Amino acid sequence: MYNSLKYLDIENLDSLPGIRLEDGDTFSFRCCPGIACFNRCCRNLNLFLYPYDVIFLKNRLNLPSDQFLDKYVDIVLRNSNFFPEVLLGMSGDQERTCPFLSDAGCTVYPDRPDTCRTFPVEQGVYYDAASKTTKLIHFFRPPDFCMGQHEKKVWTIQAWAQDQGAVVYNQMTLLWSEIKRMFQDNPWGLEGPEGPKAKMAFMATYNVDQFRDFLFNSTFLKRYKLKSAIRKTIRNDDVELMKFGFEWVKFFIWGIQTKSFKLR
Repeated sequence: MYNSLKYLDIENLDSLPGIRLEDGDTFSFRCCPGIACFNRCCRNLNLFLYPYDVIFLKNRLNLPSDQFLDKYVDIVLRNSNFFPEVLLGMSGDQERTCPFLSDAGCTVYPDRPDTCRTFPVEQGVYYDAASKTTKLIHFFRPPDFCMGQHEKKVWTIQAWAQDQGAVVYNQMTLLWSEIKRMFQDNPWGLEGPEGPKAKMAFMATYNVDQFRDFLFNSTFLKRYKLKSAIRKTIRNDDVELMKFGFEWVKFFIWGIQTKSFKLR
């Protein structure tokens, strides 16, 4: 299983691996504990985590977000991008097993990441510069060892997302992709991608508990005026705090105005 969120060149879609699925197209797939390859797809992974994934995993494990990131995440800054990739750290065994895999299956299954929910479909993101909108593009791409692709159960993309509880996950991944795309150009200047601005951007998107502490226990509220309803919501709701963090990053890095807060 690989990253389920790629930025795609529309001219090269036909050359990408897998079968592209349009709305209404179908694929056959079924996975269950009795299938011969059960749990094999949970090994040797490059499994990318998105901010919404981290919220539910850290809450599932009853960990603050900074502790979850320290314990379970590998953070990789690639030369081709200016915001780090966040990957689930695999176990140190020979098979690089997912740390949440047990003999009985996934121990965090109700809160598994978007990539796991969407498998065996992979997602790409197409950005339309003319309309400044993004949309998800889907590819059916099970690994060769996957026996589930030979089962007779038939799905559309929409039906599969509903069945796997992935609809909101997909929406949140797309929302994050709109922020992530902005980091394809260097916004950091001389301070570089490990400077104070970069650390702020990472905290506001991935480290929600630390970001909440920054909002309510620093001088932030003395410098910025928040609507009372927003202030109340983000104090207790991690998902709304994440969305607020996305707005803060757009303002803090690029000066994009928002209705959620303003300078006093």
